Amino acid sequence: MIITDQQRALYKEEGYMILPGVIPQDMLAMLREECSYYLGYYDSIMDAKGVQTENLSHRGKRYFINNRYRLSNRLWKFVFSDLMAEVARATVGDEAYLFHEQWVVKGAEQGMKFAWHQDSGYVKWYNPATEHKPYVTCWCTLDDVSEENGTVYLLPHSRANTKGQIINHTKEDGTNDLIGYTGSDPGDPVIVPAGSIVAFDSFVFHRSGPNTTDRMRRIYLPQYSAAPIDRPDGKPWAMATPFLHEGANIYNHDLDKPESFGPFPDKAKDVA
Repeated sequence: MIITDQQRALYKEEGYMILPGVIPQDMLAMLREECSYYLGYYDSIMDAKGVQTENLSHRGKRYFINNRYRLSNRLWKFVFSDLMAEVARATVGDEAYLFHEQWVVKGAEQGMKFAWHQDSGYVKWYNPATEHKPYVTCWCTLDDVSEENGTVYLLPHSRANTKGQIINHTKEDGTNDLIGYTGSDPGDPVIVPAGSIVAFDSFVFHRSGPNTTDRMRRIYLPQYSAAPIDRPDGKPWAMATPFLHEGANIYNHDLDKPESFGPFPDKAKDVA
């Protein structure tokens, strides 16, 4: 067990916990290699379209590369690892699904800031009637992070009055960022080494600054929910890949195909 009672209590009250240097070195090396592949992959997509900006991604400056882990033959080994199972149990509980996963990368010397928002603010933007429970964002550092290279800043629930509620957001022209907080609190910067996990619930306000250093700032970010989060048409909003059932890791890589989205497949219940 890597998560202490104090960290669990902080997550419950303020919405976050910080786990410095918990990702094993071999796994960290794999995540860095996979990140390099996905950056080239995404640049090729924008080249083919003849664009420099797509949704929240701006070529060379800031990347959000979403829900493509099935293109990798090894990324799942981290997403559904015992380490991430422990984080999921301590945050969303004994029932958990992979809801979303993405690479978040800021380019060297020109990496853009990201505005104050709740992750659930994006869900509500597309589905104003949503009433989902907070899911957990696992901000996994592939590099040492600092204020200079655009680390995340967190605004605890007690200072933002966000425990249990999703705030309405507005869209910022030029960046396509959603903004949910315009107050004067600067938040608390997270300064941790590579291989750390910052877990915060999806109602916590957070932002990040620009990267002013001469190296990229790379983050891998899986998110887990206690239940599938549906769109108005009843289909999963992003993903709903079964992970934990009654506290046990039931993920089955052989069953993890697009057609197996949804509640736990029958065969998955037999997997230890």
